[in-house]
Amino acid sequence: MLPITLWKFPGTDTEAQSLLTEELEINPVVSQILINRGITTADEAKKFLFPSLKQLHNPLLMKDMGKGVDRLIAAISGKEKIIVYGDYDADGITSTTILVKFLREIHDDVTYYIPGRIEEGYGLSKAAIDKFRENGTKLVITVDCGISDHEQIAYAVSSGIDVIVTDHHEVPDILPDCSAVINPHRHDCSFPFKSLAGVGVAFNLLIALRGKLRDLDFWKERKCPNLREYLDLVAIGTIGDIVPLQDENRVLSKIGLNVANSAKRVGLKALMAVSNIKNGAVSSESLAFRLIPRINAAGRIGSPEDAVDLLLTDDEEKAAMLAERLDSYNKKRQEMEKAILNEILDDIDTTIDIDGIDSFVFASHKWHPGVIGIVASKLVDRYYKPAILISVKDGIGKGSGRSIVEFNLYAGLEKCYSLLLSYGGHRYAAGISIRKEDIEEFSNTFNSVVREEIGDEKPVQETTIDAMCGLNEINYNLISQIEMLAPFGNMNPEPVLCAKNIKISSGTTVGNNHLKMRASGDNAHYDAIWFNGGHFSDFLSGSTADITFTPQTNHWNGKNSIQLKMKDASAG
Repeated sequence: MLPITLWKFPGTDTEAQSLLTEELEINPVVSQILINRGITTADEAKKFLFPSLKQLHNPLLMKDMGKGVDRLIAAISGKEKIIVYGDYDADGITSTTILVKFLREIHDDVTYYIPGRIEEGYGLSKAAIDKFRENGTKLVITVDCGISDHEQIAYAVSSGIDVIVTDHHEVPDILPDCSAVINPHRHDCSFPFKSLAGVGVAFNLLIALRGKLRDLDFWKERKCPNLREYLDLVAIGTIGDIVPLQDENRVLSKIGLNVANSAKRVGLKALMAVSNIKNGAVSSESLAFRLIPRINAAGRIGSPEDAVDLLLTDDEEKAAMLAERLDSYNKKRQEMEKAILNEILDDIDTTIDIDGIDSFVFASHKWHPGVIGIVASKLVDRYYKPAILISVKDGIGKGSGRSIVEFNLYAGLEKCYSLLLSYGGHRYAAGISIRKEDIEEFSNTFNSVVREEIGDEKPVQETTIDAMCGLNEINYNLISQIEMLAPFGNMNPEPVLCAKNIKISSGTTVGNNHLKMRASGDNAHYDAIWFNGGHFSDFLSGSTADITFTPQTNHWNGKNSIQLKMKDASAG
């Protein structure tokens, strides 16, 4: 039963390690971690460890950026009504917020619209466009959506409404015909970094817009907005969308976390309070597991407008009320997820041959469509197979899928297009719409596509070991240097160390199936925690094992202590 993953040990480049250790005066373990991230020179390491906004690329390299900026300036000059049209997840919500906040500082007639997840679904809708036409809207700017909405955009244009698309999802063969289509994934786009989140694309639009307005002397008699102050929201959207934390995304999220820790944004401060995050303690981990789920919960089962209004408000009383509302949405969301997951796990245990299938497709009319994506993600984590869950209502299924490293979900859905009403997303996450009567055939077809892609050898989740380390080498200084590598996430995971021949004792299950234990070896002793690992207690207690872990500082009751966050173990 242990280990539960395949351990990979990258080779050690002793020459490069020694060079980084000497030139940067850092721990050799940290040097090796940098090398494992593809960083082998001191200059590269300095840019990685101390990112600067000067490292951002010129936004005008993005195809149609100039066109979009010009159309926006024309709308501002002409006092046109502008609507920012967003998505209901953290990326879409933060994208909407930064654009609305900036534009409202320079233009009187700016509103936003986020479609209801259940009532309208993802992307533009003709019903919404009809509302915009009736209220005199002349320009719609999409954020984190729009790239596949050809028919809806054509309808808007025919209704006298211009559209600027800003998006980061996969680009279809034919682009929407509108004022500008800004997406770094366009084949004709020369922007050097392609993996921006939607909020990253929106932020680049603001950089370009502010710069063009500066050229026009627009800021001569008014205050020019400081875009650095927007980066807390950009970090939330970027980390929340699980895009690679490399290149520009690292710059935006690293500096954005610093801005978040200044606790200047009233709404974010209120959200930190209900999430039990102290001032100055915002990290990629606290964002991913505390703040972002509450923002997402508003779009999943509540009202995404509550999240946007929270992030826009300067009223402390209103912010406290909205933060509490998001917290209540999140608690309800957790209850729903737990019930759905338990139902599926029971189904798997009683009716499914796990070894005989390569993917999961489950459907039910009882499931809330706002939470099935998270449950799909939990299935992927547990079984390491692509998973799609479908909520069915009135004969139509709305599905949400998650995938594994070895399988491109978006490309896989392309091969099933004849069975789908619509689909969209990217390599690891996607959404679909499907007729109820086609679900069974889709399940079989999708499983065949997955099997063809990954081959006969079943994929196994891997744990990449960054460095070997004795427990006696772990101290606060090492942990402090490791924390300099943050924010952690996609393509920059938390560093994993491996220690051999460790005695495990005092194993107890705490909280929601977490395993707490004592790890001893190399004349050192530390507490260890294995989240969701309570079922391994009998295997580990009293054993000697090789362990993989991330060392961290545990803050509890005003005291600090070193703790090992367990990833896996190999018990002898």
